[in-house]
Amino acid sequence: MKRTLTALLLLSLLGSACGPKPHDASPLFYPSAKPLTRWWWFATEIKPVDIRHQLDWAKAHNFGGVEIAWVYPLYRYQRMYARSYNRHYPVDTTAQKWLSPEWTEMVAYTKRYADSIGLACDFTFGSAWPVAGHNIGPELSTQIYGDSSFRQTLTFSWAWPDTFLVIDHLNPVAFDSFARPVAAALQPALGGSKSALFTDSWEIKLNGTNKIWTEGFDARFQATFGYDILPYMAQGLDSFPDVRYDYMLLLDEYVTEGFYRPYVEACRALGAWSRVQCLASPTDVMTTYGLVDIPETEAMLNNPNYSRIVSSAAALSSKYMVSSETFTCMYGFPATYLRQEQTADLKLVADALFAQGVNQHVYHGMPYNPAGVDSIDFFATTYFGPGGSLEPELAAFNAYMATVSGYMQRGHTYSDVAVYIPYEDGVMKGAYPPERQRVWVWGEYELRYISPPVEVAGYHPLWINRHFLEQAHWDGERLRVGDAAFSALYIDVNYMDLRALRRIVALAHQGLPICLKRLPQQPGHVKSEEFGALLATLATLKNVSDDFGQVIDHPPLIAGDQLPDYWCRVEADGTHYLFLAQAPAKDLTYPVYAGQGRMDSSDWVPLRLQVGGHAIEHRFEFPPYQSLLIKIAPDGSWEPVDITFVPRTPEVRPRTPQRMYF
Repeated sequence: MKRTLTALLLLSLLGSACGPKPHDASPLFYPSAKPLTRWWWFATEIKPVDIRHQLDWAKAHNFGGVEIAWVYPLYRYQRMYARSYNRHYPVDTTAQKWLSPEWTEMVAYTKRYADSIGLACDFTFGSAWPVAGHNIGPELSTQIYGDSSFRQTLTFSWAWPDTFLVIDHLNPVAFDSFARPVAAALQPALGGSKSALFTDSWEIKLNGTNKIWTEGFDARFQATFGYDILPYMAQGLDSFPDVRYDYMLLLDEYVTEGFYRPYVEACRALGAWSRVQCLASPTDVMTTYGLVDIPETEAMLNNPNYSRIVSSAAALSSKYMVSSETFTCMYGFPATYLRQEQTADLKLVADALFAQGVNQHVYHGMPYNPAGVDSIDFFATTYFGPGGSLEPELAAFNAYMATVSGYMQRGHTYSDVAVYIPYEDGVMKGAYPPERQRVWVWGEYELRYISPPVEVAGYHPLWINRHFLEQAHWDGERLRVGDAAFSALYIDVNYMDLRALRRIVALAHQGLPICLKRLPQQPGHVKSEEFGALLATLATLKNVSDDFGQVIDHPPLIAGDQLPDYWCRVEADGTHYLFLAQAPAKDLTYPVYAGQGRMDSSDWVPLRLQVGGHAIEHRFEFPPYQSLLIKIAPDGSWEPVDITFVPRTPEVRPRTPQRMYF
């Protein structure tokens, strides 16, 4: 019943006319592969003339659509705006009341007008982030162990100075209560073209203390694991990694069933797609990403390499689109080089994301500016709007983004070697060292900084976890799950869940080649004698070795002394599209410094490609600022695809210290 509760409530609210709809026969989500932009609607009076003006501007500058995000009145952050870039905004009480009929009328008008000019129009499901509602009382709000008075509030919503309580993500009743009024207010805007409803990354306070709690958690823990967690909670789980592992397993189940699954069902009941950032949630995040219609990553507050987790989950769950909230606080947080951004730096970030499997971008973002005004900003973003430094090049840059995204949406992701993701390792490690922590970045379980092993880099590695291994089957030649097919499994972790080990041993008995670099340990408080026996069996099988060269029987997709970051898509007829990112995009980390995208000369990179039994050896030229896209036919013939975009020569500026106040 938990899995259908939200959908049933929404159906009773909205009526059968907008009930659950089957997935579209066409895989396309948006009218084009052009980028969307988040459109910050500040709490002020929204007018049709201003809506038309700004959507027309977005259309003229080659955007494919918008995602409306409802946030605070501008005077809410008066001190922030003043100290960041000397702006002052008067008190404004003209905004349509949150979720009122007048508010709904403007939202529905926006969707109709966007449809009329061929733009997509998505919506954030609620105001600001994390998920909070005006109708959430203390009994349905975020809880932590040991402090019954704790409540997390949302103070930058559309309704400020009213505050919202953040929901208890472990309780589906809390999500239902939050979702019903939001769904009712959005429903008139969900006619016409299909929209996606977006929810942002996990930003729950005190997540890193391992104290997230809900009523009945202790009893369910006792029933699941056979021991009492309360003494360990009282002492703090940081001292008990094995207990923390069990706690996180149950927390994963609670959050999935209490929030993510109901969210997906609510979107479908409304006839919308779910577009979701699961990053940082206390779940086995690959599994969570596999639930949603459009899994979304984020950069640059998140390093682009993280996106391989999201694109791997998409391939394993047969989701062709991987979106990104792109250019968040690219130069630092907040307002660093706002309106002074350089297109070459944006291209650097975008190319790094393309090379991790992203194929649809949602820029962060465009502030709501009335007609004739171009002075309103969102304080933590890259500025896309009238009067910014990017405007002269924006239409051409968006054309580049659309071209590459379009090719990277063709067919399915190429796959060869599956790499077991070190999720169990992350849970057992606990907190990141201080130098790796940031606002909302706390624990190793978030997997923010992992990359596949170097020795498998040429084999287009995708991550895989226990959940997808349990779905996979060995057909005698390939391990198949979703759109992916793997020739081998690579394991190099300290810990592995017993259920994963059972499945891996079963697949090894069937013939799956496995590179087992070391013998993992069993996490969790209660150990099983079965674990050691399974490991001993696995290590003796002839198709299992710690030498990757003994496991793999074919050359890599791409080889060379200086491998660029890359991504490959394959069409049904065997045509491959190989995106090779410019050298400065490799292993890009936050924050970018102004002018980092500058290139003064070509890079020449000798590479050997192996596609469909055909070898291609070539010394590829990467002209300044350019990445490459190679089309390889089934017969081995190849040609470059023209994706040339030459930005203005960027100005290299001194690095600006990262600012993290909020």
